[in-house]
Amino acid sequence: MSFDGKVSIVTGAGQGIGEAYARGLAARGSKVAVADIQTELGEGVVSDICDSGGDAIYIELDVASPESCERMADDVMRKFDKIDYVINNAAIFGGRRKESLMTVDYSYYQRFMEVNMNGSLLVTRAVYSHMAANGGGAIVNQSSSAAWGAGDFYSVSKAATNALTISLAKELGPMKIRVNAIAPGPTDTKATREAVSEDRLAMLLKQMPLGRMGTTEDVLKACLFLLSDEASWITGQVLSVDGGSILRL
Repeated sequence: MSFDGKVSIVTGAGQGIGEAYARGLAARGSKVAVADIQTELGEGVVSDICDSGGDAIYIELDVASPESCERMADDVMRKFDKIDYVINNAAIFGGRRKESLMTVDYSYYQRFMEVNMNGSLLVTRAVYSHMAANGGGAIVNQSSSAAWGAGDFYSVSKAATNALTISLAKELGPMKIRVNAIAPGPTDTKATREAVSEDRLAMLLKQMPLGRMGTTEDVLKACLFLLSDEASWITGQVLSVDGGSILRL
């Protein structure tokens, strides 16, 4: 799949799966906006992409801020003059508080949901008119296999991401903007190692049909497919890329 001449925004692209998305798109010809709240990490990814012959810019972004999202969209338009693809990947995951819905500090819960649940909506609101003016495009939201399990507020935020994906697909479809989501299972990243204990991870892998952790490359391939013209009649879907960790009808 070639993305020559396309312009992509990847939020949370300073590390982990988001970084793999940004690098993968750039390697296939897309111009990439690496949008992340962590400046040093984001600029490092951009430097590597440009050193490899790609075209990328770093934009500081807080997905929980409508103003920051609008500035990001304006910066991309000034630099690249269009927006074709958006990957709403930014989220609080590694290092998050391990508390229940009944005990978590409410101000932390609010911030968490603003990033993990509302961030995808705010970014989409900032970019959709530019995408529509360009004839449409594709958006991929980052969900998780945790969306289908009873868990803490992280699970709630990812279940909400699935619902948001469906609603956005219906609303933006007439503008020729497709919206899908990817739900990775246990993926070998620093954030996963921080968020999931070794004992818990071993138990999960033992129960999985394919019996191994996913790689960022596994998830990247699925994302590229959903963005590409090969998926031109697919919208409003949540694609599990999880080694069978969640099996459902």
